[in-house]
Amino acid sequence: MIRNKSIWALFTFCVVISIIGTSVIWMMDWKAGVVAMATLSLLFFCFFLFTLKRFRDIKKLSDYLASVYSGQPTMDIRDNREGELSILKNDIYKVTLTLSELSVHLKKDKLYLAETLSNISHQLKTPLTSMFVMADLLNNPSLPPEKREEFVGNILNQLKRIEWLVTSLLKLSKIDVQRVTFKKEPVSVKKLVDKALEPLLIPMELKNQQLTISCDPNLMVSVDENWTVEAILNVIKNGIEHTPVGGRITIACEETPLYTRMIITDSGEGIGREDAPYIFERFYKGKNAGPDSIGIGLAMSKSILQSQSADIVMESQLGAGTTFTIKFFKQMV
Repeated sequence: MIRNKSIWALFTFCVVISIIGTSVIWMMDWKAGVVAMATLSLLFFCFFLFTLKRFRDIKKLSDYLASVYSGQPTMDIRDNREGELSILKNDIYKVTLTLSELSVHLKKDKLYLAETLSNISHQLKTPLTSMFVMADLLNNPSLPPEKREEFVGNILNQLKRIEWLVTSLLKLSKIDVQRVTFKKEPVSVKKLVDKALEPLLIPMELKNQQLTISCDPNLMVSVDENWTVEAILNVIKNGIEHTPVGGRITIACEETPLYTRMIITDSGEGIGREDAPYIFERFYKGKNAGPDSIGIGLAMSKSILQSQSADIVMESQLGAGTTFTIKFFKQMV
């Protein structure tokens, strides 16, 4: 407060006026001059105490902001009393609380980004290393033709795997940053199932798996057809991969007052309790995951469905198969 030039200017201005006024009153009546001098001295003292208190409150706010800037936890400085300073305290608390929450979110995003980049590099490193090895072997002029053909086929498979991974990650990143516009159009649930099954019928036939579908063609949901088909496809594909030769895949659809439900059941080996809580996390691979599994399909399905006010849950038991239930919630009017 002492170093504040504005306070010194105001103090000097008031002192000059007080001296002039007191002098005039003193010349008129010395007793009145004494009373005026005492009154002004008391006013100056009260002004000093009030200003000192205001500056101490402002200093507390300054120290609070400095502590928040240095990374210390946000303290509750809200004041329920009336006045401009109380309003300022409340506004500063709201701003610092918002900034603190944003800082926490940014730290989580940075950690998530670091983990994602680590997972991506790990997923790309394996096929790239394999392709480098096979490319070196292909340079050998004495390599038998059948081996050369085998290595070329393996390299193409690895390139397809990398392409699928990159494409899937680009789709997920668009969903994360809300760059995807999901259409809301009525579509038959049976049509969604049929389109999702089209590229999966041959793998099911090769494994001699039985497929049972129970969906009313008149059952409709309001979703984005292409994105929802991809979500359903990933779930069914997961069931096919984890169901042995001669197993069963069952798809049933039903309607309730709150949502339309699609139940996808397989007779595979099931998912253990230790893996169940993480099955929808990106790049997570359970104990029963195949060697070519990346752990991104189910995560993509959940992101697509949740972005359309739908949800997916999983129930499983080791040795008894797995059931995925997709719920398309109805919009309440």
